[in-house]
Amino acid sequence: MSESPRPEQPLPRRAVVIGGGLAGLLAAAALAPYADQITVVERDVLPTAAEPRAFLPQGHHAHLLWSGGAAAIEDLVPGFTDRMLAAGARRIPLTAGMVALSPGGWYRRWRPTHHLMAGTRELLDQVVRERVRALGKVRIVERTRVLGLTGDAGRVTGIRVQPHGAAAETLPAELVVDAAGRGTRTPQWLGELGLPEIREELVDSGLVYASRMYRAPAGTEDFPVVNIQPVARDPRPGKTAVIMPVEGGRWLVTLAGTRGGEPTGDSEAFAAFARTARHPVVAELLEYAEPLSEVSTFGNTANRRRYYEKSRAWPEGYVVVGDAVASFNPVYGHGMSVAAQGARALGRELARGGLRAPGLARRTQRAVARPVSVAWDLATGQDIFYPEAVGKRPGAADRLLARYVDRLVRTATADFAVATALTEVMTLSAPITALVRPDILLRALRGPRLAQLTGPPLTERELHFTRPTDAGVAETAGA
Repeated sequence: MSESPRPEQPLPRRAVVIGGGLAGLLAAAALAPYADQITVVERDVLPTAAEPRAFLPQGHHAHLLWSGGAAAIEDLVPGFTDRMLAAGARRIPLTAGMVALSPGGWYRRWRPTHHLMAGTRELLDQVVRERVRALGKVRIVERTRVLGLTGDAGRVTGIRVQPHGAAAETLPAELVVDAAGRGTRTPQWLGELGLPEIREELVDSGLVYASRMYRAPAGTEDFPVVNIQPVARDPRPGKTAVIMPVEGGRWLVTLAGTRGGEPTGDSEAFAAFARTARHPVVAELLEYAEPLSEVSTFGNTANRRRYYEKSRAWPEGYVVVGDAVASFNPVYGHGMSVAAQGARALGRELARGGLRAPGLARRTQRAVARPVSVAWDLATGQDIFYPEAVGKRPGAADRLLARYVDRLVRTATADFAVATALTEVMTLSAPITALVRPDILLRALRGPRLAQLTGPPLTERELHFTRPTDAGVAETAGA
């Protein structure tokens, strides 16, 4: 008797992610419910602990994870927030936990409406890596170079890779996700497949970062974030000074200056540069803090956007997320949040029809573009006005919008409703249209209802830490 034929087994649903950084790992998490095999291809060797990465020079600098981004990560890797807090990161309420000099003046420390997650980039990456590795179906291939795409203009079918010390091979996939960051080669690869050139836009203020780690003074465990911002339309270079409380009882201090006013890697000049910002409070606080590191600098800070969602043709089976779509001036803190919301958009599109749904890639690329557009408008709408900025010059409509934003920012210093609307948009918790609601327009037209603050809104206890020679500091630190 002949055996009856076995039912044909369905082919495994395979996905490949290019890049094992934050965007790539979050994309892998988004894919996990819908793919049987997920391969993350990474050129580097990823740390096994909360350590710096060789190919992430910006990792030494302050990173803001706004509440809109933190919520997206929590959706993708549940338990992220609790793990961060257990490791010493802080969930800082906004604007109650921030002392900020905006271009329009000092913000008041209003009651909390949103938050940011404060910790080092190394810790954040490590927590996400742990959660993604725990998914089981994600395989991370390290020290492997991506050579190009397979397929044609209609569909990408996989990638060609070369592992370190081995022959080139092909990784087939129903979906390939490029999360390679600023070094993406997608425009070149799409051109090789015969697809039209992708429109790009660049706005570069010439910003350079310089960061240093400090041991925070005893008694500052609940100290606010301190953020001194420049005014883009001043004729002088814009200078920024930020103190970010991070795990381990430390302050990560980041200074920045636009073209013509850049900080250097000179440790002796670090605090002196902080004193040249619009207010010297950061320099005053550093007088009582202990340096723990040398100064690290970083200058690849241009805003660059690729309009993949507007391409006349787009292949099935291919999606681009994170910095590979758009990279931003880090001073606004939007890169990680945009990457997280892009990965969540991928997951939501997958939920509609699965990995093999027709039109998935096109729909996802358009969904990824939505948070990108908000962050792009916020960053470039300011950066293009710095002296010697490079990029398309603002037209009449751009200048009108910029003046409206200036008025909003000034009004927000003395109007809780406007401050909340700005915070909603800045944290990527609401679309930019929240700034043109009728009630917000009316409040902006009226302007500030209260007198502007004349100095940083520090509490009396916090002020002690700007006076290292004050005899009361020792008592306060031990309180």
